[in-house]
Amino acid sequence: MVSLGPDNVRIGAHAVDKADAIRQAGGILVDGGYIRPGYVDSMMRRETVTATYLGNGIAIPHGLPQDRELIRHTGLSVLQLPHGVEWNPGEIVHLVVGIAARSDEHIGVLQKLTDVLEDEATVMRLARTHDVNEIAAALDPARSAEAPPAPAPSAPILGGGQRVDLEVTGGTGLHARPASVFVSLAKQFNSDIRVSHAGKTANGKSMVSMLRLGVERGGIISVTADGPDAAKALQTLREAVETGLGEEDEAAHAAPEPAVQVGRQETFPPEAAPDEPGLVRGVAAAPGIAIAPLHQLRKQADEVLEQHAVDPGAERSDFDHAVDRAGAELEELHRTVGRRAGEMEARIFVAHREFLEDPDLIEAVHHRIDQGESAPFAWRETIEERANELAALSDPLLAGRANDLRDVGARVMRLLVRRNDAEAAALPDHEIILVAEDLTPSDTASLDPDLVKGILTALGGPNSHTAILARSLDIPAVVGAGPQVLDLASGVTAVLDGTRGTLLPDPDADRLEQARQARHGAGQRRAVVLEAAYRPAITVDGHRVEIAANIGAVPEAERAVQAGGEAVGLLRTEFLFQDRTDPPSEEEQYEAYREMAEALGGLPLIVRTLDAGGDKPLPYISMAHEENPFLGQRGIRLSFSMPDLFRSQLRAILRAASHGEIKIMFPMVTSLHEFRRGRSLVEEVRREVDGPNVDVGIMVEVPSSAVMADLLAREVDFFSIGTNDLTQYTLAMDRGHPALAREADGLHPAVLRMVDQTVRAAHGEGKWVGVCGNLAADPAAAPILIGLDVDELSVGVPNIPALKAQIREMAYEDAKDLARRALACSAAAEVRALTGEAA
Repeated sequence: MVSLGPDNVRIGAHAVDKADAIRQAGGILVDGGYIRPGYVDSMMRRETVTATYLGNGIAIPHGLPQDRELIRHTGLSVLQLPHGVEWNPGEIVHLVVGIAARSDEHIGVLQKLTDVLEDEATVMRLARTHDVNEIAAALDPARSAEAPPAPAPSAPILGGGQRVDLEVTGGTGLHARPASVFVSLAKQFNSDIRVSHAGKTANGKSMVSMLRLGVERGGIISVTADGPDAAKALQTLREAVETGLGEEDEAAHAAPEPAVQVGRQETFPPEAAPDEPGLVRGVAAAPGIAIAPLHQLRKQADEVLEQHAVDPGAERSDFDHAVDRAGAELEELHRTVGRRAGEMEARIFVAHREFLEDPDLIEAVHHRIDQGESAPFAWRETIEERANELAALSDPLLAGRANDLRDVGARVMRLLVRRNDAEAAALPDHEIILVAEDLTPSDTASLDPDLVKGILTALGGPNSHTAILARSLDIPAVVGAGPQVLDLASGVTAVLDGTRGTLLPDPDADRLEQARQARHGAGQRRAVVLEAAYRPAITVDGHRVEIAANIGAVPEAERAVQAGGEAVGLLRTEFLFQDRTDPPSEEEQYEAYREMAEALGGLPLIVRTLDAGGDKPLPYISMAHEENPFLGQRGIRLSFSMPDLFRSQLRAILRAASHGEIKIMFPMVTSLHEFRRGRSLVEEVRREVDGPNVDVGIMVEVPSSAVMADLLAREVDFFSIGTNDLTQYTLAMDRGHPALAREADGLHPAVLRMVDQTVRAAHGEGKWVGVCGNLAADPAAAPILIGLDVDELSVGVPNIPALKAQIREMAYEDAKDLARRALACSAAAEVRALTGEAA
């Protein structure tokens, strides 16, 4: 166990500034032989990454993880500054605790610091004592009978609960998405869970409360749990925090870097002077050049709300109903954004749902209503109070979450006052550059990129959720341009450069022509990629792979063709059945399928029959409660239980088959018996409507269908492997579980062996196999799947051009070798390491 001896404590010191204090604390560690001198520089660099001020006069400078080789062995130092030193504006530090730790051996001292942190009198006593041993005794983890040996998961706290101290290392700190993962996990336990950071304590089950802590990357949090399942709760939360709380590398979502030595054809205006007349400068948020008339999106004036109400019960009921309806809207928005922009971006609205279900927030509103306030007034005041607290945080990313909270607030308020925002905020039906004070994520997600060619906001930052969505929707954006942009006149043509972060209103003829040339230059690469997207995906050594599209709406069929899709490998028919109170008619379904078949112009359209149940319930289908709906009535099992609905869908599909090459695919087939029953029904309905013969295949989504693929291949016409469900059923991990999402990796060798077994069985019977799950769009997975001889990869429409380009640059023989090596691995991480080597 690491200990803090008197030799490592320096009392009565003076520091001219923070840098001087860090160098003195680091010097003690150098003199004691704990670190090499270079580690002191690492401690200085750490300050530019994250705050090390704990609060109540204590700071814990330490180095960056990548510099741990400069640590000879773990050690601690304490620099006492009786007169204090300003750490950051408004933060005065009296005790500087230098930490050099090769692993988690320093956890004990962090636990001790948490105890001291909560007692200001103790901090001041230690700041003024002349006794070195008093400081050592107070902070030395080795002298505490309560401190467990590292790496113990928790330490006892008053009241019989448990505690663990953790460093937040994932992403950019506890912003909305990782905080929502933490909260979601915490809610699974009965214990009371509290999180402390920098002298503040939060309810671990409250999204807003967690964000108010302002924890940045590298920050230390103390998590306490008190209740019947405290130990299990802390173990789960510790593992989640240590693995990054589901956060992937944010680089893919980061704002574009400022252009360096950019050519004349790539940005506008070229070589613009700082005093360019009329030029508006903001922050580059989403790259690209837009030329269109400006349109001001005016902020609606706040309603005058009645503060008092006479019937608290009725107000509570109205409020709870509005929250439920807002939750349903967010679920639909999550699905829509997932289809349009990707699951990572859609997770924004999972975090919004956590805001909506925040127990502290709801309790505060209920309390105000019980005190006689109206529901709208109580909601607005509570939201503003908490949003203002978030906006005051020093970290801009966390402060930006105030906009997300206000977005959720506006959604519920619209339902409470029964306002139609859609009509009030209707946009023109022609191309525009949208100008606003700020846009909420909901506003941005609803924009039509065909009409909104650019975005300019007075407020906001490049890493806001609005900016992330703008980038994913390919809408050039400039944010944080200042309030003067709200005075720009609507209807005036302007040029917006989202790469450079500028807007030029009312350009003269020369400038307008330069802008058009710049836009043309910036679009040349995209044009080349899109043009090449129509070329087949053939490897350098002559192996062809068909690239198809996954779609879930009628307009996406045409977009799939425009992106170079050679088929629709998966039509999710759920879009016709969801978000309504009764099922679609046969005629409504027929028109949708026919329109998509005609848009494809003869290219194959694989229609998956209704895949409901599990995580996709339908309100008009009465289903008994299931303890585990993922293992209950879902997929084709549910269709069999609703024969009228199933026949209606099959009739519509088979009627539409006369207008194109349509194939039918059954979801969640687990046995040959289920397939035979489904195919028999298809043939029966085909004769009724006098439809053409169609191929009938199945989704391979469960281990049983992969294991039985040799028998199924004798009768099915094709297989399409749904790697999302196949992964979760093979690994027994819910792919939506916040803590397990990273572990549920489709590149796990067990999943790859299922794919290999299915392909070999199918090819033995002369049948083809596609992959239509998320794995098909993973650049690391594509060569492995091709090496396993998958015939078709079906991906989201935006992924098609890049995937085809990737395949055209690879060699089939190299892919086969990579696949053989991947099958021999023992874990997904090993497989991904292989793909890194291959790259």
